[in-house]
Order: sequence, then structure tokens, then C-alpha cells
Amino acid sequence: MTQRPDTKSSSTAAQAKEHSKSSLLEILGASTKLGLTAFGGPIAHLGYFRDEYVNRRKWLDEKSYADLVALCQFLPGPASSQVGISIGMMRGGMLGGIASWIGFTLPSALALMIFAYALKNYDVSNAGWLHGLMIAAVVVVTQAVWGMARSLAPDRTRGTIAILAAIITLLWPSAYGQLIVIAAAGLFGRFFLAKSEIPETPHLGISISRRPAVVAWILFCGLLIGLPLLHAVFPSHWLAVFDSFFRVGSLVFGGGHVVLPMIQAEVVPSGWLTDSQFLAGYGAAQAVPGPLFTFSAYLGTVMNGWTGGMVALIAMFLPSFLLVTGALPFWDAIRRRPNFQSVLKGINAAVVGILLAALFNPVWLKAIHTPYDFCLAIAAFGLLMLWKLPPWVIVLFSAAGGALISMFS
Repeated sequence: MTQRPDTKSSSTAAQAKEHSKSSLLEILGASTKLGLTAFGGPIAHLGYFRDEYVNRRKWLDEKSYADLVALCQFLPGPASSQVGISIGMMRGGMLGGIASWIGFTLPSALALMIFAYALKNYDVSNAGWLHGLMIAAVVVVTQAVWGMARSLAPDRTRGTIAILAAIITLLWPSAYGQLIVIAAAGLFGRFFLAKSEIPETPHLGISISRRPAVVAWILFCGLLIGLPLLHAVFPSHWLAVFDSFFRVGSLVFGGGHVVLPMIQAEVVPSGWLTDSQFLAGYGAAQAVPGPLFTFSAYLGTVMNGWTGGMVALIAMFLPSFLLVTGALPFWDAIRRRPNFQSVLKGINAAVVGILLAALFNPVWLKAIHTPYDFCLAIAAFGLLMLWKLPPWVIVLFSAAGGALISMFS
């Protein structure tokens, strides 16, 4: 009589373990696919994520995805990576977040570490296929802006918020300016969108409780304050490297491109790298998919080999894990309140405007220089929107087109 419940319990536990393993492999596979194909920087990544996680896999709905994007716009660090980590945590808990980060980050990190060793023999800064990848980013961001505008700014009021946010962002190109725009849009939504109908908000499905969230906040603040003090007491090159990259990952707002001058201020004046080494790595970082923050892996490898690359990479992304872990449990509760829902409606409209501004600068300005570039962009856009080809095909098509343009121009 006593064996039957034990057998059933063991079977249930085994099934749960197998389901968890399957979910982690699914998360790793989906994120690795994005890590191999998501070119174009953080704004383009959000378009790739939306296509993969919202449209294709249905892991979350459009509104929940927009709410995650809004949260990660507020947090310092790489917004696209934080969105990916958040979706992984929703799907598979803390291990799911780690699996999502590994899949999205490791391909570009390894590519840049290899490039650091091959730096003396190759130069990709002016390659035609690299320019084609930038054109692919134009197409992907355009699709993301169009799709998000239809769902997040569908009426006159929210459309106006999006347009104003785009104008202000272009005229005031500052990370703090973006935060002010988002905050102002949320405040407007609270008082002027509160009377409109608020749709039912589904749970994000976060399995992390508030206790580990509080621990994450304590660790984040403790490391941010304690690492410089620890280095002052125990001088160490490795501790100095970890402190520098952790501090940059903790304090940078505005996405991948904003992190570059902060990193340069840390590694070049200290003599860890030369200006030419830094700029060569920046050119390579534009050529690989995945987050631009993996530039840290290149820098660490130039400084201290493979070990240095991994230390710099972990130090750069550790703040994102701590911030997301600390914010998600509270965010899920806050976002479901009716008054805050009206705030989010304004914020999400502003995010559409910020994406629209980013489509022009830097994405469009860096990619479209000649009529040939524009023709390639139109062709790729048609393949994506009309023929419904997957984004990785668009990336290959654009890279090949960019190489042909460079050969005959």
C-alpha cells in the first residue's frame, strides 16, 4: 500500500525533471539561433526577439513583450540581452535565464575572441558584406517599428506620443533624454489615458520570488560599491579588470553603442589596449551577431588571452543578471495594477517612438549611403514582409548583396 504513492511521486518527479530539461534545451536552442542570426545592434535585436518569441513560438503575448522592453529600457546595461534573459527566466526560471544568455551571447563572444588572436592577419572594418549586414539591420528594425506601432500606438493619442518621442529623441540624442521621454510619456498616460479601457494583463509567469530578488539587489549594490574598495586594499590586475567591466555594465544607459566610450575610458588610458586595437575590435563587433556588449570578450582576450576574455565577459553581463533578477518579481506585480497599466500604455507608445528614432539614427544613417544600398534594402524588405522569409535568410541575402555592391562600385 505504501509503494504506490512513492512510485507515483517518483514518476511525477521524473516527468517534471524531464520537462525542465526539455525546456532548458528549447530555450538554449531558440536563443542560440538568435545569437547566430541577430545582426544590427540592440534595436534590431528587439525585432528579432519579437519575431521569434512572440510571433513564432508564442512564448508571450505582444503586450507582455512590450512591458519587458519598457522595463529593460529603464535598467542600465544591454537592454536586448536583458529582454532575452527575462524571457528565459519566464520559461525556465533562473537556469532558463542563464541558458538564454549563453545561447544569445556565446556565438559573438567566441567570434570576437578568435578575432582578437587573428587581428594581425585580417581587417574587416571596410568589408562589403559587413555593410550588407547593416542594411539587413535597417530592414529588421523597420519591420519591428511597424509591427509594434500597430499594436502599441494604434490610436491618435498614442500615435502622437510616439511621434513626439521620436522627434525629441532625435533632437536630444542622450540616454538620459530617452529616460526622461519614457517617464514623461508614462506620466501623461497616467492622467490622460487612465479613463480608456485597460485590457486584462496576463501574468509574466516569473518563478523567482521576492526573497532572491532582494538578495540580487544587495549583491548588485555590494559589488558596485565594494569592488573599488577591495581593489584599493588588495591591488590586483584581475580585480581591476573585473571591477572596470562590472562598473561599466552597471552604469551605462542607452544600449550597446553608448558603452563604447565608457569602455575606452577604462582600457585605453590605463595602457591595457592601444587606440588601434580598440578601434579594430569595434569594427569586428559590428560584423558579428548578438549583443555589442560581447566587445568585452575581445578586449579581455587582447589583454589577457582566453581567460581574460571570459572574465571581462562575465563581469560585463553580471550586473544585467542581478538587475533583471531583482526587478522582475516586483515588475510583474506593479504592471498588473490598473493605474500602472495606463502608465505603461504611454510608456509603450514612447518606446515605439524611440525605436523609430533609432531606425533613422544610427541604423539608417550608417547603412544607406547610395541608391544601390537603398535598392538592396527595398529588396530585402520585400523578401521579409511580402514573401515571409525568415530573418536569417534576409541577413545572408543582405551580406551577399553588400559584397556585390562593394565589388562593382
